Amino acid sequence: MSSTVECPTCGAPVEWGPQSPSRPFCSERCKLIDLGAWASESHVIPGDTVEDELFSGELPPREH
Repeated sequence: MSSTVECPTCGAPVEWGPQSPSRPFCSERCKLIDLGAWASESHVIPGDTVEDELFSGELPPREH
């Protein structure tokens, strides 16, 4: 018994198993569309603004 998931890009049903090598995507095309969205920053993972401010400051120069 295999599980079926929804393709994150187009919503098509995808059988979760070796017969679906692009899972969770239904195809290589949907996989590349998703990758393009991450590359263009259409998809982002929200960060913690306090940590972002804390760690985005100037770093001291490295001593060699």
